[in-house]
Amino acid sequence: MDCGIITSKTVLLLLSLIFWAAGGALAYVGSYVIKSYNNFDNFLEDKYTLIPAAIIITVGVVMFIIGTVGCCATLRESKVGLSFFLMILLAVFAAEVAALVFAFIYRGRIKGDLERSMSDVFQKYDGENADTRAVDYLQSQLQCCGVQTYMNWTTTPWFSSSNNTVPISCCKGNNTECTGTLDQPVLLNTQGCEGKLEQLLQDVMSYAMLVILGFAIIKFFGMLSVCVITCKSVRRTGYQALYV
Repeated sequence: MDCGIITSKTVLLLLSLIFWAAGGALAYVGSYVIKSYNNFDNFLEDKYTLIPAAIIITVGVVMFIIGTVGCCATLRESKVGLSFFLMILLAVFAAEVAALVFAFIYRGRIKGDLERSMSDVFQKYDGENADTRAVDYLQSQLQCCGVQTYMNWTTTPWFSSSNNTVPISCCKGNNTECTGTLDQPVLLNTQGCEGKLEQLLQDVMSYAMLVILGFAIIKFFGMLSVCVITCKSVRRTGYQALYV
């Protein structure tokens, strides 16, 4: 067998295995992005920011199929199989480029989305409703207090109805001495939540973009390998019949 064919088939089989692993990795990344956004969905009005994550998960599932088709087509050197494999790679490559574009667009819209919604959610804090649970979770997880600063609580209905105190979720760690009064700033997380949440979501989206870009590059080399093995196979048609 021609050395070029052996090399191309080896590369393509390795890439098929990578596609299986990549499928699992993409599914994980997509789920991670959705989970990160769902944890703070009360503060995000624009649900279209989840489009990149949905595309990533879909691509991950398709990549399992790609790996199977790639192995079979490579081992049989099937023209039809390799052509189908190439078309799938092109489709997934296009989907990943689309996901990358969406991620880039919505990454820039996170700040505006937070600015529109966070103040409203904090104003609805009453110690019992769903917005209360969302705010408490946000402040305890990110160790923050208020929107821009802990002093933002002074303009909320909760502050005046609770003897001029901020929620206990503003307290640092599990400090039992903290009562939420403003005369104990050393016991409170004084940094606002908007900046921290924006940074968290920006980091999640950036991570997703890097993963998409990495696997798009893998797809490119996959398509290149299919072209190489197909061209080599065509040149051998005068000596050896190909399976179709």
